[in-house]
Amino acid sequence: MRHELNERAMSVPGPGDEPASRAERSLRARLAAYALHAQRDPRETTANGRAAFLARFDREVDPRGLLEPEERRRRAEQARRAYFTRLALASAKARRAKRAAGLGKRSEGGEAA
Repeated sequence: MRHELNERAMSVPGPGDEPASRAERSLRARLAAYALHAQRDPRETTANGRAAFLARFDREVDPRGLLEPEERRRRAEQARRAYFTRLALASAKARRAKRAAGLGKRSEGGEAA
């Protein structure tokens, strides 16, 4: 147990340490997430967040709470699917634009596209 405490203490910057770089902060965050998920079930640690996220769709389709629970659930599921499909479409457009921008840069530099 004492060894674990020393490892944690070493990962926290001291008052005289330089600020961590962006890459180092990312690695530290990843390490913390792995350590957390090694000790706990991720479904438990994220349950409240997932419930709040999904409740958003219930409120979206039935803000006054007038629908029957089964109809609200059906509509919320469709709203959730629309949300993720919208994200997928935006992602596809961004990848296409990035690919087109990359191809334009290569052909300007004299390389074959």
